[in-house]
Amino acid sequence: MMKEYTFAYGEKTVRAALPEEQVLGVLTGKSVPPLHDIGKALFDSLDRPLDAEPLTSFAQKGHRVAVVISDITRFWMRQDLVLPHLIRYLNERCGVPDRDIVIVVATGTHEHGTEEEMKKLITPELFGRVRSLFHDCRAEDLTEIGVTAHGNRVLINHEVASADRVICLGACSHHVMAGYGGGRKSILPGVSALSTIRYNHLFSLDEKEFRSSSRIGNCVTKGNPLNEDMCEAAGLLPHLFMINLVMNADMKLAAITAGHYLKSWEEGCRLIDSYYKISVPQKADVVFASCGGFPKDMSLYQGTKCIDNVEFCLKKGGTLILLMEARDGGGPEEFFGWNQNLLDGTFEERLRSRFTIPGYIFLLSCEQARRYRILLLSTIPAETLRPIGMESYQDMEALLQAADLKGKSIYVIPNGNTVMPIPQEA
Repeated sequence: MMKEYTFAYGEKTVRAALPEEQVLGVLTGKSVPPLHDIGKALFDSLDRPLDAEPLTSFAQKGHRVAVVISDITRFWMRQDLVLPHLIRYLNERCGVPDRDIVIVVATGTHEHGTEEEMKKLITPELFGRVRSLFHDCRAEDLTEIGVTAHGNRVLINHEVASADRVICLGACSHHVMAGYGGGRKSILPGVSALSTIRYNHLFSLDEKEFRSSSRIGNCVTKGNPLNEDMCEAAGLLPHLFMINLVMNADMKLAAITAGHYLKSWEEGCRLIDSYYKISVPQKADVVFASCGGFPKDMSLYQGTKCIDNVEFCLKKGGTLILLMEARDGGGPEEFFGWNQNLLDGTFEERLRSRFTIPGYIFLLSCEQARRYRILLLSTIPAETLRPIGMESYQDMEALLQAADLKGKSIYVIPNGNTVMPIPQEA
C-alpha cells in the first residue's frame, strides 16, 4: 500500500507516495515544547548565567558594547525574536544606551548582506536606532588579538576588538567540521579575517591524503584541531559573554543558555544532543529526507549539513533521496567553479594552497557521493551536479522511478537538520 508523505521544500511543500510496508519509521527529533515567553527566558539566563557574573555586572553604563549576531544563512535560529529583548535588557537593566551599542553581523567569509537583510536580522524596530554593520573578513582595519597554540594569528573585526564588552548571540547545532556550531564560532570564523579563517579551516583536510581529516566530524570536539583553535581564538577576547539559542525539532526556540563562552555553549550542545539524537534499530537501504525547507535548503552548500546528520542511519552504498530546492544553486559563487578543478585534476593543489570553505564543502559533497547514491529533488541542473557524482531531478515521479525503491527498507526524515538517527547495530 502506498502512503503519501509531505516534506518542506523551499517555502512550499512537496509530496511523495512511498510503499508503507517498506518504511521502517518516520524519524523526528524528540518533542520539546518551545519557550512561551522568550523575553523572560532570556532575562532569566542573563540574571543567572553559567559560570559567569550576571550581565548587569558584566555590562554597565559607560561600556561600549558589541553585540555579535549570525547572518541570514542562520536565520532559522530566529535571533530577531531575541535581539530586541537583549537590547532592552542592556538599556534598562545595565544602563547601556543605544549610542554605546553596535550590532555586528558575523558573516565569516559569506557575502555581505543588503539593507533589507539587515532590517530582517535585527528587526525594523532596531534598524536605524542601533548602529549595525556587516563584518568584512577582508577589511584593512582588522585587529590582531593574539596567536593560538596551533599557530593561528587571530585578526578580528575592529569594532569587536575595541569594544569594552562583547556579547555573542548564536545558536547551537551539529557541525561536520567543528563538531558543533554556535558559541565560539561567532568569533572564529564569524568576525575573523580571511587569513585566520583559512588557517583554521585547513585543519579539515588530512595532511597526507586528499580527503577530510579523521580528526573532525559531527559531534567531535576532543582532539579536533578545528574546534580547539576556535575555542582558543574566542578565549583571546578578555571580556566575552555568550548567549546560545537551542531550537527544538520543529525549529522553535526551546532553550537559552548564557554565560561563560565555553561552559554555556557546551550546555547548549548537550541540549541539542538530547533533542536531536534518536536511537534506531538498524540502518536502512534508503533514506528519504528533506533539509527542512528555506533557509536550510537554500543551497547545496547549506544542504550538505542534512546529509551529515542523516547518513548515520544509511547503509554503506545505500540511496539518499534529498529534497532541497537550492534556489541559490551551490551557494557561494565559487562553489560549482570547483567542478573545473575536479575535472582537470587541479582540485587538491588549489584547495590546499588557497583553502576556502565552499571548496571544502564541495570536497565533502564529492566524498558523500562516493559513499552513497544521492538523488536530489532540486532546481540545480543535472549537468551541474554530474561531476560531483550526484543526480538531480525536478520532478518527483521521475526521481522515484530512477530511485527504484522496490524491496528496499526506507527511513523517512521530514527535517534532516533536526534529527541525528544513531543505529543500535554495530
